[in-house]
Amino acid sequence: MPISKVSVIIPHWNGIDILADCLESLKKNTYPNIEIIVVDNASTDGSSDWISSHYPNIKLIKNNKNYGYSGGCNIGAEASSGEYLTFLNNDTVQNEDFIEHLADFLNLNPQVSAVQPKILNYYERNKFDYAGGCGGWLDILGFPFARGRLFLNVESDNSQYEKIRPIFWASGTALMIRKRDFDLLGGFDDAFFAHQEEIDLCWKIHLAGNQVWSIPKAVVFHRNAVTLPMFSRLKQYLNHRNSMLMILSNFSLPMTLYLAPIRVALEIVAMFYALFCLDINHFIGIIQSFVWVIFHPHIIIKRRIRNRRIRKVKDSNVIKNMYWGSIVFDYYIRRIKKSSEIITE
Repeated sequence: MPISKVSVIIPHWNGIDILADCLESLKKNTYPNIEIIVVDNASTDGSSDWISSHYPNIKLIKNNKNYGYSGGCNIGAEASSGEYLTFLNNDTVQNEDFIEHLADFLNLNPQVSAVQPKILNYYERNKFDYAGGCGGWLDILGFPFARGRLFLNVESDNSQYEKIRPIFWASGTALMIRKRDFDLLGGFDDAFFAHQEEIDLCWKIHLAGNQVWSIPKAVVFHRNAVTLPMFSRLKQYLNHRNSMLMILSNFSLPMTLYLAPIRVALEIVAMFYALFCLDINHFIGIIQSFVWVIFHPHIIIKRRIRNRRIRKVKDSNVIKNMYWGSIVFDYYIRRIKKSSEIITE
């Protein structure tokens, strides 16, 4: 039986040193049939020349502008030839067998569209990483969290999440998906630019009636927030905007009309709380997200039309894979700090 080819796609924008660590780590991987594609989003530090000089066997795509994570990954996917696509952040290093574990699981489970490894912090390797932990979840109001991470509270890895299990979303830090499913779902939405585009993609997987799983035996280490600082205004804006964009376009119309006002109310509370805390970047980021939503109804309508074509199951089936509750309420009012107190293994 032929071994499925895996295309590893790395969107890149500046930072030769972190990319070098990533590529050196990939050289040690034990999977026998891969191609590596680096999509350079118009780096200004000479990254393209450096890649051509040091890694001539890597497929290099030179973009004339920064298309963000979403656009860069989509461009890489178009140039790929693998049956499976692995989207990998440039600020990661990986265990040598991580591709094997992910590809083997997809080979054996045709109903599964996408998988993710366990993602640990690069600097504190006994801790989960903020960007995905051991598999992502979403509450009914569109707030994401992960096995091993609730908001800014990140747990130590004490083997508490070693069970292979279904999840709602796989982190774009290291995500493997069947190429045919990626193409059928339309890839990442370019409107997102960066942040939560993988959640949107996985939501589409659920709309199509397929599954997403976490494979903890596969391990990746991530330097979080290297490309875009954690508390930057742009990051705050993208997170709030993209989350609201999903709520307004991924649910059926009745569910949207029911949940959107609640979500908007929480956004307003978050905005004034940020102002109270003098967190100006957060405050302005939320305002910018509201302004974008108000002036881009055509994008929301376009997404709703596309999702109606993708949809094979009702919201009631999709919601079974979500957390039916409010992670904001649980974290800030009930003082729950670990995902294991919410999600049973």
